[in-house]
Amino acid sequence: MTKPLYLIALLILGLFAACDSRTEAEKIVDKSIEAHGGKTYETAKIDFDFRNIHYSIFKNQNAFEYIREFSDSTGTVKDVLNNSGFVRTANGAKIDTLSEERIGAFSRSVNSVAYFAFLPYGLNDAAAIKTYLGETDLKGEKYHLIKVTFAKDGGGDDFDDKFLYWIGTEDFFIDYMAYSYHTDGGGVRMREVSGVQEVGGIRFQNYLNLKPEDKDTPVEEMQALYVDGKLELLSEINLENIKVEVISK
Repeated sequence: MTKPLYLIALLILGLFAACDSRTEAEKIVDKSIEAHGGKTYETAKIDFDFRNIHYSIFKNQNAFEYIREFSDSTGTVKDVLNNSGFVRTANGAKIDTLSEERIGAFSRSVNSVAYFAFLPYGLNDAAAIKTYLGETDLKGEKYHLIKVTFAKDGGGDDFDDKFLYWIGTEDFFIDYMAYSYHTDGGGVRMREVSGVQEVGGIRFQNYLNLKPEDKDTPVEEMQALYVDGKLELLSEINLENIKVEVISK
């Protein structure tokens, strides 16, 4: 083998080794992201209405900007959360009197809606720690069960939340998720897909939001409780008037 061919062979082997270095959980999440929208997420600004609030969401590997707008007794309120921080305006004027506690609460609220709307894209964030829990059966379908936790460094205020995702072994769609959280008194939820819309090459999902009787239930027990019919319908998560605009940032 000549030297150039030898070097090419080493390069190819190195590329294969790099691909194989991803864990099973990471490979499954990669396939799920591709199934739900893939690279389209990185160049798209998503607009939608959720519970009478309008959201505009943009996120890629380098930057993000989450905006929500609504009307209340003060007029038109606009919240902007991006890499620079959080800003709230009322009727176009910046509000400078917000406490750190209020800024944190508003930021978490905006971030939560954006996180779920963008799933599964956010599961490849640097702070996301993914673990493969094996295959499981749910309502006659086979799923990969993935646990996601977050590193304290870069994981945000809610880094200690825990998520489970049921990802189809054939289509790699997320049909169910469950999570435990610690803000606002804490609790645990399970979500079941109730409807699907594909807009601009991205799959958007609505959910039934379910809760157990005991808010301290371990998230790992949610599948068994769901199968036994022991979860209560708390609310519905429906995105309306969805628009996808291709932009570059």
